[in-house]
Amino acid sequence: MLNYFFLIIGFAFLIKGADFLVEGASSLARRFNVSDLVIGLTIVAFGTSTPELFVNILASSKGSTDIAIGNVIGSNIANILLILGISSFIYPLTVTKGTVWKEIPLSLLAAIVLGFVANDRIIDGRDPSAVTRIDGLILLSFFLIFLYYSASIAKKIEGMEEHVTVKVQGLKKAFLFITIGLTGLTLGGKWIVDGAVHLATNLGMSESMVGLTIVALGTSLPELATSATAAYRKNIEIAVGNVVGSNIFNILFVLGISSTIKPLPFKTKNNVDIGMVILASLLLFLTMFTGKRRQLERWEGSFFIIIYAAYIIFLIVQG
Repeated sequence: MLNYFFLIIGFAFLIKGADFLVEGASSLARRFNVSDLVIGLTIVAFGTSTPELFVNILASSKGSTDIAIGNVIGSNIANILLILGISSFIYPLTVTKGTVWKEIPLSLLAAIVLGFVANDRIIDGRDPSAVTRIDGLILLSFFLIFLYYSASIAKKIEGMEEHVTVKVQGLKKAFLFITIGLTGLTLGGKWIVDGAVHLATNLGMSESMVGLTIVALGTSLPELATSATAAYRKNIEIAVGNVVGSNIFNILFVLGISSTIKPLPFKTKNNVDIGMVILASLLLFLTMFTGKRRQLERWEGSFFIIIYAAYIIFLIVQG
């Protein structure tokens, strides 16, 4: 019972830790005359993927690689089908041509690249399959290209200046926030991984399933809060951009860093879940051409939520 308590508390520590880290690091960067725009592209964007990163690093270091990979894949599925589904239900999400033809295809490409680098057994006949250190460096190389692209288009995003404006704290307070944030992320990540492993053992669930569902949903809470709030305020470009950008961050950066630190073994059965990420990204792209052009309408968001519920039921039945 204590492990389940720490699992829940772990999510709270993880999310608040990310908040403190972003606020402290943003304030520190601002004091050194780093522009709000650059802060938004790096620290703030990185902040929503920090929970996944810390959980992955701790999971892989403990040998729980199924949780590490399941966490990223599950988070990406939840980001599109659940979070965008809920956000579009709050307010229909209209996006720019750039998002339709560049950012969404980039997130789709990231999922496809992951499918390639993870399937050594299918592609090369090598056994076992794994996301190796070389694969991680390839993912990080793609991530650098994405950052360069983001810098080129950020100034054109409506509402970006308001979204990334940061409050300047005192130097001691900024360092205190960073310290609290890192401590919260480390403790939260450890408790989540320990609790997830314990949950999987006690309930007879696979670590992969726990990573794809409970851990993935928990680490996606910052994206849900950001996108739902943006949709409520009708800042719809930020609502969609946050999710699409987070999906790219998760695969290219989080898995890139995790596999560079320690190779992540990959089971062929997890191709179903990678296929689900690809399907979700493809559905998001196709909905831009159904109904009202370049808009995710309420009925389409409801359809996304139904697909996500069906996927979770499939995992439970399979598990």
